[in-house]
Amino acid sequence: MAIEPMETAYSPLYAQVKAILVERIGSGLWKPGEMIPNEFMLASEFNVSQGTVRKALIALEAEKLIDRQQGRGTYVARHTSEKSLFHFFRLVGLDDQRVTPTSRVLSQKTVAAGKEMAKALDVEAATKLHCITRVRDMAGVPAIFERIYVPQALMPSLEIKPGACMVDEMYVIYQEQFGVTIAHASERLGAVAASAEQAKLLAVAQGAPLLEITRIGRNVSKKPVEFRVSRCRTDMFRYATEIT
Repeated sequence: MAIEPMETAYSPLYAQVKAILVERIGSGLWKPGEMIPNEFMLASEFNVSQGTVRKALIALEAEKLIDRQQGRGTYVARHTSEKSLFHFFRLVGLDDQRVTPTSRVLSQKTVAAGKEMAKALDVEAATKLHCITRVRDMAGVPAIFERIYVPQALMPSLEIKPGACMVDEMYVIYQEQFGVTIAHASERLGAVAASAEQAKLLAVAQGAPLLEITRIGRNVSKKPVEFRVSRCRTDMFRYATEIT
């Protein structure tokens, strides 16, 4: 597949190469953990320079879509629980120390997407969604009450058993069981008061202040595939991020 050797202000050659590589990852042609062709092979296929391919790969690496291993090759990135937490989880203790959360599943049910939820997930209103409710503990302390929504059509056999302690992160499950890689996310923060249910589960007073994190998770093609709402204790934990 040769790429027309012409750059524009809007679509330089490396961006065209990158777009093709992203499509191959997103379509499942290249699977998580699979080695992809080297720079020389890709340059020959697309009829571009190795420098152009290298620039595209650097951009993909920056987006955590590939792992480049010196002397071994380049692989499609695979989610692990550790990687998912490091990349997407922002809650820390008041001493700024990172704590690995554990998850207790409370329920899974089917719900119909309301107008706002449908818009967030880019689906039709009333689309059937999996709704998973869980509590996440940090250092043995209930820290986060969370609801997660994903379209049933995207992951028809998704099943998270209530009462189970989750070993894998949701993003690992999406990728390994359904070939859906969460590569991008946008979050919005707000302050809310704990409901009676949330207060009981998080061991705080009803009406206590909670940090609400609303996240839309997107696949490698930046299509929304998950909507989650996390309500977090603020007396023992806080949100932390680095800006570089």
